[in-house]
Amino acid sequence: MELPVPLSTSCLALLFLFSVSEPAAANTPPHHPGATEIKHVTNATVGFNRYDDKKVAIAFYDSLQLQQFGLSKQAWLFAFKGYEKLLKKGTISNPDIITICDFSLSSRKKRLFIIDLRQGELILNTYVAHGRKSGAEYARKFSNRTSSHQSSLGFYVTRNTYYGEHGLSLKIEGLDRGFNDNAGRRNIVIHGSEYVGDDFIQENKFMGRSFGCPAVPADQTTDIVNVIKNGSCFFIYYPEKKYIAKSKILNG
Repeated sequence: MELPVPLSTSCLALLFLFSVSEPAAANTPPHHPGATEIKHVTNATVGFNRYDDKKVAIAFYDSLQLQQFGLSKQAWLFAFKGYEKLLKKGTISNPDIITICDFSLSSRKKRLFIIDLRQGELILNTYVAHGRKSGAEYARKFSNRTSSHQSSLGFYVTRNTYYGEHGLSLKIEGLDRGFNDNAGRRNIVIHGSEYVGDDFIQENKFMGRSFGCPAVPADQTTDIVNVIKNGSCFFIYYPEKKYIAKSKILNG
């Protein structure tokens, strides 16, 4: 696949139109531990600082050519909308990064997207597992119940790291009441696994599944965790009508 090109002049003009000026110091590119080990699949020339305009969201989506990587526009617009609300509430303390799991895609696809909003980069596009009782190749069922072994939809904020049975892991707090706010009780975390990744999919019909955790490739865990930890927005998407209609974050 041909990699995206820098933002076009028209997109730059649009982003400039809707951006909010900041002191020069605020424009210093943030340092993400582990980012040097992560392949930057695109390098847009500018990010943006205002997150409450749909035109800016669409321009950003188009400029990074996220559709070519498989991320649906609807998933991005919902993620963007929720992110902006959480940012205004002060829920997010690491505002540069947004992570999207697009569970409308097959588990054979690279459906985890980590995006640096400030620098305008798709930092990483890789695999992510869903819960074993959510479905086989595709996730179709979702639950907030303990012991359901299903994935939970909605918005999360990343917290601290720890070392557990899967090695380095990252706690995430579910913010969507009724949809994922039992994540802590269920021990839903981001961790690495050997049943996720290129090697596994070469030998199997679809990716391995978890007990509900968004498990990522073991060899990428450290890089992923170090970039998104400590207060960034993490969104699990599927076009489920109940969630879209009743999420207080999307509709509040």
